[in-house]
Amino acid sequence: MSLRCGLVLVAVVLGPTAASAAPFKYPEGKHGKGELKYVNGLPVLIVEGSPEEIGTQIGTLALKPASKVVASLKRFVKELGLEKSWPILVRAGKGLFKSFPEAYRKEAEAMAKASGIDLDLIVLANTITDLQKIAGCSTLTVGAERSATGAPLFGRNWDFAPLGNLHEYSLVIVYRPTGKRAFAVVGFPGLLMGGSAINDAGLAVAANEVSEAADDSARFNPRGVATVVGLRRLMEECATAEEAEKLVRSVKPTCMANLIVCDKKGAAVFEVTTKTVMVRRPVDGLCVCTNHFRSKPLATSTRCHRFDALEKKRSLKKLALADVAKGLHAANQGAATMQTMVFEPASLKLHLALAKGPASAQPLKVLELAPLLERRAGGGSPGERHR
Repeated sequence: MSLRCGLVLVAVVLGPTAASAAPFKYPEGKHGKGELKYVNGLPVLIVEGSPEEIGTQIGTLALKPASKVVASLKRFVKELGLEKSWPILVRAGKGLFKSFPEAYRKEAEAMAKASGIDLDLIVLANTITDLQKIAGCSTLTVGAERSATGAPLFGRNWDFAPLGNLHEYSLVIVYRPTGKRAFAVVGFPGLLMGGSAINDAGLAVAANEVSEAADDSARFNPRGVATVVGLRRLMEECATAEEAEKLVRSVKPTCMANLIVCDKKGAAVFEVTTKTVMVRRPVDGLCVCTNHFRSKPLATSTRCHRFDALEKKRSLKKLALADVAKGLHAANQGAATMQTMVFEPASLKLHLALAKGPASAQPLKVLELAPLLERRAGGGSPGERHR
């Protein structure tokens, strides 16, 4: 899914086009139940509570410190060649936002109020992913039978146009929403959901945008469920890949994309258009996905050097974490690869590099997610099923 374009607009909130003299660093702090701190050198924002509480915590601890660069918006839009389409994008974004669940609307409104950022910017950042496409991102899943750890591995490169010092604003956001599953997202503040995440049940998800399909489906369905809404629901409501598939089949999306899911048992790729859902299962324990469909009813062109680079890992009988990391580095897109990660769903571990691209060239830092996903006393068990 096109989280790239949305994050171009988040970049307006978070960073200038030219690198600053001193690298940006999130200030540590607390607000209500929320806290921003560094864990093993990684910036981690923990938010908890009602939609209003979560939005306020994100706005106060992460968005507000960098709000002075909001005025750069027009320059980013101009660089994307969308300057003349600005009014149309705003109207379309507001139209989609009206159909968001009330809880998500309240969270976005609270972020805007706490940070002082125009709500229209936050709305557009959360909906433009459904309106525009820019290719990127690669994933490799390894089943337990092919994993040297004896449990699934889920590798992921998040690739994005290297705009200024945007890479400095990556962080991990741990959500503990009241009455729903807790989950962790690798991304940026300002979005209701990022494109790489894992929840307390060990269900990990990634979204890769796709621009073409062979089923004659519309590229945009204005009455569909927005990308961030669908991904957020997967994290908050589902515990397994099977449950994720049921949810994906139950909604009509706004656009086409590859959704890659991996739970404690294995993985699958849901190839989704505005009219079709195809499921691609692992072959001999491995599953590679980039930015095109491969199922016969949907596939157009399947040429992709990143896909081919990751497929070479099939030559290994067993894959260790280091092998997955090497595969991701072989598929990197230079400065565009700002986030490289490997999820371990069974143990709730995240191995992560956030850096000026290619992040895949940097050592992966370990983040133990289990204790971060635990709620405060009286907040409910993180493993409890919520609907």
